[in-house]
Amino acid sequence: GQRAVVFNRFTGVEEQVRGEGLHFKIPWVQRPVLFDVRVRPRVVSSMTGTKDLQMVNLSLRVLSRPDRDNLPQIYQRLGSDWDERVLPSITNEVLKSIVAQYNAEQLLTQREMVSKQIRETLTERARSFNIELDDVSMTHLTFGREFASAIEAKQVAQQDAERSKYIVMVAEQEKNAAVIRAEGESGAAKVISDSLADAGDGLIQLRRIEAAKDIASTLSRSRNVTYLPEGGNFLLNTQ
Repeated sequence: GQRAVVFNRFTGVEEQVRGEGLHFKIPWVQRPVLFDVRVRPRVVSSMTGTKDLQMVNLSLRVLSRPDRDNLPQIYQRLGSDWDERVLPSITNEVLKSIVAQYNAEQLLTQREMVSKQIRETLTERARSFNIELDDVSMTHLTFGREFASAIEAKQVAQQDAERSKYIVMVAEQEKNAAVIRAEGESGAAKVISDSLADAGDGLIQLRRIEAAKDIASTLSRSRNVTYLPEGGNFLLNTQ
């Protein structure tokens, strides 16, 4: 898990990287500098602005390690605390440049694509400092209160629009139903009218006979009514 870079007081940083095990050094002349080459996690947070000027808080979990073959160059350029010197700055740089390409809604709907773009860009950027990134993942993404209020207002407006659309649809259906009923009643009246026209006076006379039978049947069941046939002569005893 460790490697050593040797600093020589006369020649500077030696190119050879020492691995784990027993090594000899010249007292006072050579000084070993130890590097932990195991993967180490780090969380980097940043606040930046979107394309539509919304503020967003993002956090990235980065798994990094130094390139073992280039430890002398890392020490000469960055020192032994390379992760503290480089990772926060390049992570913020990449986040700001990529987030500025998207609006707030796109960050939510296209989060996987944005995360992939950040990972690829940050990995390439770190490699220029001889730092290898084994994984980069977006762990946190939140917006400011103004954006949350705007989203809530948009949702309410959409719900109102859907409700209005439903009311219009119901009214249209009721209108269509009324038209269909009116057309049906008009058609029925026309059928009856056509039937009467085809049957002529015979159908009308039949309806009259049926009505007369109904009246006679009703009168015959009444005790207080006397039926006098037309043209008949009757004497009523009034005593």
